[in-house]
Formats: sequence, structure tokens, C-alpha cells
Amino acid sequence: MIIGVITVSTSRFRRFGSVQDPGQAEDVSGKVILDQIRYAGYEYVYRLLPDGVDPIREAVLETEAAAVVICGGTGLAPHDLTIEAIEPLFVKKIPGFGEIFRLRSLEVVGTRAILTRASAGIVRSMPVFCLPGSPSAARLGIGLILVELEHVLKHIAE
Repeated sequence: MIIGVITVSTSRFRRFGSVQDPGQAEDVSGKVILDQIRYAGYEYVYRLLPDGVDPIREAVLETEAAAVVICGGTGLAPHDLTIEAIEPLFVKKIPGFGEIFRLRSLEVVGTRAILTRASAGIVRSMPVFCLPGSPSAARLGIGLILVELEHVLKHIAE
């Protein structure tokens, strides 16, 4: 199974361009996610994108991956548009993902966890998970995702 991993960072994209590996863009969060995907025995495709509704939507809609993990662009700044790009595409939302992510984040960052807009849902027949861009958020999020991914895919296929 192939998992698509998209890091959303305008500053990183301006500096490094469209790269195929997080090591080429000093993307620590992307590397954390890919290391866990490899460890779990899955394949991946990686993309680095600038913030923006259109590039994010196009990347998700064009992928042939079984699932997508988007890292970054989930904050409250005006340029953080990952949620605005993806949630309108959801045919079903997976609210438990964001709820559990925030609960686990509360244990690490305290009440600042209310700032996260981590989200997940189904786009067409593909689960898409949106994570904050920090390495600790990437580690927490991919851990939650990989534990339940097969189960999620099974239910989507029913």
C-alpha cells in the first residue's frame, strides 16, 4: 500500500522547490512521518507544497495513494489553508481523529492544544489526515494514523 505524504510550507517550498524527499528540504516533520511509514512496512510518495487551497486540493485529488497525510498549514494564521482546502472535499468526516489528537496533545502542550485544527475525513474513497507541522505533532499524528489505517480502509471498502 502507498501512503501519500504532503508537507505544506510556503517558506520551505520557496527555499527548496518541489522535492521528492524530506531530506532535500530539511523537513524534519516529513522525515518523522516517512520513517514511521517505512517502519510499518508501507510505501510512500512525498510532496512539498506551498500554502494555498488550489495546490493542496490538486495534490490530493491527483494522487493514486491509498491514503494521504498532510503535514502543515493547519494553524490559525491567515496563510494556513490546509483545512479550508481539504474539508470541503470530505464525503465523510472522521471527527474522532481530531478529538483524540487534541486529547493526546493536551498531555504534551497543555491547553495550547485547543489551537490545533487536526482533521481527517474521506475524499472519494481515500482517507485524508491533516496534521500540524511540528515534529512532535507529526510523530503523534502518524502514530494514531498507522494504528487504525487498515481498519479505516476496511470500512471504506465495505
